[in-house]
Amino acid sequence: MAPTITQRRWALYTLFFLPGLTMSSWITRTPAIRDLLEATPAKMGLVLFGLSVGSMLGIIFSGKLVARFAARPVIQAGSSAVIISMPLIGMSAHFQLEWCVAAGLFIFGAGMGSAEVGMNVEGAEVERITKKPFLASLHGFFSLGTVIGASLGIVFTSLAFPVIWHLVLSGLLSLALFFCVNRYLPQGTGKIDMHRQDGEAPQRTARLWLDPRLLLIGFIVLAMALAEGSANDWLPLVMVDGHGFDPAAGSLIFTGFALAMTIGRFCGGWFIARFGASRTFAVSAFLGASGLSGVIFLESPVLAGSAVILWGIGTSLAFPLAISAAGASGNDPAGRVAVAATIGYIAFLVGPPLLGFVGDEFGLRQALILPLCFVIVAMFLSSAVSERKIKIERVHSETVEDSDPRH
Repeated sequence: MAPTITQRRWALYTLFFLPGLTMSSWITRTPAIRDLLEATPAKMGLVLFGLSVGSMLGIIFSGKLVARFAARPVIQAGSSAVIISMPLIGMSAHFQLEWCVAAGLFIFGAGMGSAEVGMNVEGAEVERITKKPFLASLHGFFSLGTVIGASLGIVFTSLAFPVIWHLVLSGLLSLALFFCVNRYLPQGTGKIDMHRQDGEAPQRTARLWLDPRLLLIGFIVLAMALAEGSANDWLPLVMVDGHGFDPAAGSLIFTGFALAMTIGRFCGGWFIARFGASRTFAVSAFLGASGLSGVIFLESPVLAGSAVILWGIGTSLAFPLAISAAGASGNDPAGRVAVAATIGYIAFLVGPPLLGFVGDEFGLRQALILPLCFVIVAMFLSSAVSERKIKIERVHSETVEDSDPRH
């Protein structure tokens, strides 16, 4: 029996929750992991480079995998990789094996990157069927996972709980949740008839990479992914090294960032419906730039910590809005989401090592000027995510979808 729309929604909510929970688990322990590895900012940037490479490869291949095998197996494989990576990262940090930590982050990134494309394709399909905003709240569950994971991280950090056991427990909890919802993923979403489409596939993919609006949306995804990823990779260390907070307080501030993103994403549907995607994005980018500026330039630790809230709210809706715009920008929504996400994940590829090296030379606060500049440019490109009408050539696909009993 095919899952209902409600079951599909809650399966996706849970599966988006998992990478948020696991990611914040190791992010809140980055000061402890840094100390275990005795790593400088530059060396820590290289360790995080494993995450970047894995994410990029996961994104690059996920579009083709979804088109060939559908979203379900891609989501399953990616989520499994995320779960497996947690004990690997914890054990590698415990035994001071920095390259194994990088390998664990590579597995995490590859799993999260591939699963995220599959889940966005599935989420866009649910949004299309229900004709209601869904991606913003879907990404909200990722942020909710980061809030809960970061809150646990604060507790474990303040208790000096060993990193290895913290991440093992995170993996076990994620495994249990995964088994609860796995059966509610539908078959066939995003799959393309390869026998009929093989001759057209290369030309179709090439055309996507020549679509000016899609490339513009991809740059916006890149800019906002850099802003969000900078917080995910560096925020606890920026607060510890750049503003003098202790590790537990640095984790608490990251939790504030995650909470702000969660609130923004859960409340975002109303603002998008009321003011439109373009204006909502522009205001969001402005708030994100304001928050980043406060963290960089304010000398008061209290004010800088408070600015993190603006940073979180400002980046909360940008990524789902841009992904939704990419999927709606023409035919082949799975391919378009994959193209935009691939461009965006360049930020995760080059961001951690680049900010690490700049931070080594000038300080981590000053390194954040780079994502700030990207966000400011994206703010002036907000018209790319407007609600313009787009002609989509899907005569055959609409016939298939209309006759599909799952819809």
